Amino acid sequence: MIHSVTVKGITIGEGMPKVIVPIVAADREDILEKAEEIRFLNVQMVEWRADFYEDVADPEKTLGTLRALRKALGSKLLLYTFRSSGEGGNREIAADEYRALNLAVADSAQADFVDVEVFSLGVNARSHIAEIHHRGAYVIGSSHDFEKTPKKEELVRRMRWMQEVGADIPKLAVMPTCTKDVLDLLDATREMTEAYADRPVITMSMAPLGVISRLSGELFGSAMTFGAVGSVSAPGQIPVDQLNQCLTIFHNAL
Repeated sequence: MIHSVTVKGITIGEGMPKVIVPIVAADREDILEKAEEIRFLNVQMVEWRADFYEDVADPEKTLGTLRALRKALGSKLLLYTFRSSGEGGNREIAADEYRALNLAVADSAQADFVDVEVFSLGVNARSHIAEIHHRGAYVIGSSHDFEKTPKKEELVRRMRWMQEVGADIPKLAVMPTCTKDVLDLLDATREMTEAYADRPVITMSMAPLGVISRLSGELFGSAMTFGAVGSVSAPGQIPVDQLNQCLTIFHNAL
């Protein structure tokens, strides 16, 4: 049985998939300008992709911008993410710096969720997630493959492992090379949520070929989806207004 996650009155894992919008700007002024644009839109969570931030190597500046971003977003949920280049991000980072930055963000109490690259951390993933929890933040455990879609069995295994090491919401993003890849991702999501999951999961098949996976989460079991307000953080994200229309169509039909 899946137990939903409720943060600041937003329940993830029930009803329509909740919408996440990324901010990928490089400087503080543009980050806050984008936050003001998003603040009154019909989205539930904002992801700050800190790997795009030009001053991310300076923890004091990063935390200062995070505090300003938290204020600018009002009541919207905030997800802090440093996506490493190995998983499709904008820059590389040493493992110890990555962990330290995640913990500093969790300590600040400014981000509701922290993204953790579970498979990049390997054996350290479980303890790192526990440390973030101890500091009061939720964790979206993530795994990305920007080259291919692994076999369905591997997709399910990855989601089960992210759940096993303590991620509050496992997230899986893969690149399709054919329509069967998209179907495999959707069926892996279905199997995970029907047979193994005790918490919400997020899945997506990227690029235009996989756009159906961003729209049909309520049917197959993905609890959140990414939309775009201007810049995108991954291929295949569609504008938020179109995304909300499609999610509503699916919801009303179901």
